[in-house]
Amino acid sequence: MELILREPLDKIWADQDVFEIAAGLEGQVIRDKEGRQTLKFELQGKTYYRKLHTGIGWREILKNFSQVKMPVIGASNEWLAINRIRNLGLDTLTPVAYGKKGLNPARQRSFLITEELRDTLSLAVYAEGWPSQPPPPAQRRALITKVAEIARTIHRAGINHRDLYICHFLLDQSQAARQNMLSPRLFLVDLHRAQIRKTVPRRWQIKDLASIYFSCLDIGLTRRDVLRFLRVYFDQPLRLTLTWENKLLGQVSRRAVKLYRRDFGRVPRLP
Repeated sequence: MELILREPLDKIWADQDVFEIAAGLEGQVIRDKEGRQTLKFELQGKTYYRKLHTGIGWREILKNFSQVKMPVIGASNEWLAINRIRNLGLDTLTPVAYGKKGLNPARQRSFLITEELRDTLSLAVYAEGWPSQPPPPAQRRALITKVAEIARTIHRAGINHRDLYICHFLLDQSQAARQNMLSPRLFLVDLHRAQIRKTVPRRWQIKDLASIYFSCLDIGLTRRDVLRFLRVYFDQPLRLTLTWENKLLGQVSRRAVKLYRRDFGRVPRLP
């Protein structure tokens, strides 16, 4: 059994059966599917999110392995990813509790509790009006640069997200942040499928980059925007990237187009 409590829950739930408390919390169910329930709840005037994993069963585990995918069997994956990303100096969720018990991976019970992120907006929602109402150029450049920096940082640290769409970058919309939009603050979320290794395998690097590219195809990006992203992400002169990474960039583009055709039934207009 594993149990970690941080302030203020370490004091609120001291000397109690935390597993029973976490399982019995009441609030608004946000998601309840595939052995994982996400619940929004309040405690002593603060809002939290609890993700409760109750086991996905051997059938689902074997299905994932047959598809050469690593199954997500509990909350430990997200707990480790969140803490690793915070240690890298990036903004993400704030975890306050984690617990796991049971040796059988198909029936293992675990939970993760994080603080609510307030005054944020999905970057996908924020950018959906750009084709008709483009943001100031400097702000656009700042956001592209920030996304590229985050992707570069996690990949260099051996972390791949597996769902790195721009909807999983949450833009700080607090009053202080709005006054300094040239230095945007983005929170990287939805990390329950993230993987941590010494280095990110090429196939997973391609998947993450293609996910970003795919989710930006309808927001009015220009070729200059794409080149800006590449310059920041690879952190080297563009001419070197376009020469040395030509094969990778082709694979990223083809995967993004494939995703777009699957979801929208048509070929996208590329920048």
